[in-house]
Amino acid sequence: MIISKSLCKACVLSIISVVLILPTASQAAGFADRQDNRQENRSDDRRDDRQYDRVDDRRDDRVGYRRDDRPYEYRDGKRLVVVAPRERHFRNVVVIRPHGHAYYGYGRYTLDDDAWKWMAFTAITLKVLDNIDEQAQREHEAAQVRATTAPIGNTIYWDTGDAAGYVVATKQGISSNGATCREFQQVITVGGKKEQAYGTACLQADGAWKIIS
Repeated sequence: MIISKSLCKACVLSIISVVLILPTASQAAGFADRQDNRQENRSDDRRDDRQYDRVDDRRDDRVGYRRDDRPYEYRDGKRLVVVAPRERHFRNVVVIRPHGHAYYGYGRYTLDDDAWKWMAFTAITLKVLDNIDEQAQREHEAAQVRATTAPIGNTIYWDTGDAAGYVVATKQGISSNGATCREFQQVITVGGKKEQAYGTACLQADGAWKIIS
């Protein structure tokens, strides 16, 4: 069988082309390694993304709870946030908030541990608290705290723009068991309407005030 020279040349060129195109074993291994690295990197990226997503979700949950997910109720057309139970005990102090916002702490103290000495004053309550915001309610309570040490007859005023009021200790005496007692008057004005309440509290040996009437 006779093969022409031109045909042989074509065969040689084809073989050379195949050799040039086919990668070496080391090149193929390197290519596979790069592929594996890219897949691992993509997997790591996805794992990192999931971790960040979980962190972001938890952060969003906390923000959402603070802003929107707290329990609330409507009274007289006002939305009142309820954070703490309306009736509870803390260090033998009875805390009752039948009106207004129910939260932990008292006045400008946001923690029970800091506010427990005055939290019994929640018993001297006003229904108008349902119509003011939490800031005004806390300002009212802060005035009560100041009135426990202010001179008798010294009026403690507060005003938030939408609501205003004052607290004053009108009388002071000593109880039969030797405790210092004060009579308090408190007034809140909202929308031109005024409401007032009176109550007497005695200072206990542990430093907390107890409402006696």
